[in-house]
Amino acid sequence: MSKTPNALLHGTLDALILKTLVRGPRHGYSIARFIEDTTGDAVLIEEGSLYPALYRMERRGWVDAEWGTSELGRRAQLYRLTSAGRKQLAAETEMWRQFSVGISKILLAP
Repeated sequence: MSKTPNALLHGTLDALILKTLVRGPRHGYSIARFIEDTTGDAVLIEEGSLYPALYRMERRGWVDAEWGTSELGRRAQLYRLTSAGRKQLAAETEMWRQFSVGISKILLAP
């Protein structure tokens, strides 16, 4: 039985969201679309995962949220990366680098 790509997403969603917000404030749908578009739909973000992650990151001080206007002129909650979020992104990126190097040593070994 093979795992779906989204099963591999567990534990990396926060880092993907934080990295997306480096580009500037975005609303939830825009965050999900950016991740999906950038990965060629290899990573699909469902609302049931996205919004709990955003709320959790807001409670931890990694993102701020404020009401604004979307690119379609609609009222939307916009999420912005905080300095604590930038530090968390750096930490998660380094953890991911170390993890992927270790996994690659096994999976790509002859």
